[in-house]
Amino acid sequence: MQDQAAPPVENFSWRLRLAGAAVHLYTASGSVLGLLIVLAAIEGHVETALWLVLATLFIDGTDGMLARRARVKQTIPWFDGARMDDIVDYLTYVFAPVVLLWTTDRLPGGAIGWVLAALPLLASCYQFCRVDAKTDDHYFLGFPSYWNVVAFYAIVLDVGTTGVGIALAVLTVLVFVPVKYVYPSRTRLLRSLNLALAATWLVSYAVLLVQYPDPHPVVVVLSLAYLAYYFGVSTWLTVAGSRRRAGSAEAVQRG
Repeated sequence: MQDQAAPPVENFSWRLRLAGAAVHLYTASGSVLGLLIVLAAIEGHVETALWLVLATLFIDGTDGMLARRARVKQTIPWFDGARMDDIVDYLTYVFAPVVLLWTTDRLPGGAIGWVLAALPLLASCYQFCRVDAKTDDHYFLGFPSYWNVVAFYAIVLDVGTTGVGIALAVLTVLVFVPVKYVYPSRTRLLRSLNLALAATWLVSYAVLLVQYPDPHPVVVVLSLAYLAYYFGVSTWLTVAGSRRRAGSAEAVQRG
């Protein structure tokens, strides 16, 4: 029997490879922004830090689509862009926001403050190392470490230390609860709606920051409404999926 011919190796143009490298650099730039967030927080430039957080949100929301368009896995196969993305996300979604909460006195003093600051850091270390943190059907499993969003609302809405502490404790627990949270740019179900609402929320972030420290109540309500939608639809999809799987299993047993 003749050996089966190996599949042909696809040749990519230097332009496509350069585009892939540019996308990786675009993702990596988030690490620099993470440093700038920390420096701004330490120096007391809170608004600057929050604008930088918005920039990291924009980069993280767009780099994946750009990477898929540039086919980076095929053009630069020796480079693990997903691992780099996780490193950058930990810096900008977890570490820098905790520093921002600390420097703006949003955490209680003493040992309780230290413990509350450690909770997101440790929980997210666990989550970022889970192989199923992003499911095959493109959801996040467990609360997806949006500590930058927590820090944003804590500062813009002037939430006290007790409220912030409760939020950190509850959300840390939710990291370990297997609810499937929507991945706005990749979850197929309601994808267009999710993308539109996520973009609208980013606009509300900018508007609230422009209005800081006196945000308009209507903008606050609209902004928080997206969070309610996000948690609500994620919970609904998780429950609906569990019921479908249970129904399928029961049908198989009956058959």
